[in-house]
Amino acid sequence: MALDVYGLCLGGNVFGWTADRDESWAVLDAYVEAGGNFIDTADTYMRPNMGISETIIGEWTAARGNRDQLVLATKVGSDGGLSAENIAAHVDASLARLQTDRIDLYYAHKDDGSVAVEETVRAFDRTVRDGKVLNVAASNVPPDRLVESLELAEREGLAPYVWLQPHYHLMEREGYERDYAPIVASRGLAVAPYYALAAGFLTGKYRNASAEGVAREGMVSKYLSDPRGEHVLDALDEIALTRGVTVGAVAIEWLRSKPGIVAPIASARTVEQLRGILPSFTLDPSEVAKLDEVSA
Repeated sequence: MALDVYGLCLGGNVFGWTADRDESWAVLDAYVEAGGNFIDTADTYMRPNMGISETIIGEWTAARGNRDQLVLATKVGSDGGLSAENIAAHVDASLARLQTDRIDLYYAHKDDGSVAVEETVRAFDRTVRDGKVLNVAASNVPPDRLVESLELAEREGLAPYVWLQPHYHLMEREGYERDYAPIVASRGLAVAPYYALAAGFLTGKYRNASAEGVAREGMVSKYLSDPRGEHVLDALDEIALTRGVTVGAVAIEWLRSKPGIVAPIASARTVEQLRGILPSFTLDPSEVAKLDEVSA
């Protein structure tokens, strides 16, 4: 079934990690008040306290009574893999933590190749036939196995992956654009890129500063040392100043300008952070071209 979603998917990876329960609820409330309806989490968020993000979201939806107004996405496979047995067990556990009778979008979180594609596709199809899941999707699935999965589902009349959640943003372009964008175009997949703000780097808050001690230190440090980094931030600064918006909002709008990208995923630890990245404008072609050039 088609999903009608807001243009920014709220990432739940910070819930119970860098944002406590009260902070998480405040962000969730502000997101919905702004018109948002698309929330992404996973059964492993956040290690080592796995499942806490789903639990916080489930408690919030139960308290607010707004489940039917939301599109909830979660994932399986990062803990225990993508075997039929693991999917069957984890979908029930996620449903319980989310306090819901169905998952709107259920992702294969990580595919390490250890389970046959057919077993995984049939297991996801079973979750749909059982009414536990409405749509299935793929995140970190290698392109060849993604195509194999799509072809098998089409051939056998099984539930196909209809969304893709890749690692894609201004500082991580090559892998998606080379390997996945052609599949997205040919198969009509909807795309929700994760780490849309490059773990915070594309907000500009780490510019000319060390990332030592931050939650995603390794990733941010990589972008700080990348020769493109300063050029990308300079271009984002220029557009943000002209537009009167945040640097992060511009980075997200660049993603939304790309074919197939429906709702980039970004997390926010505070309401202030969230408000700075909510969709409010569309980039001009010249602005997109400038960002394309400096991030190439």
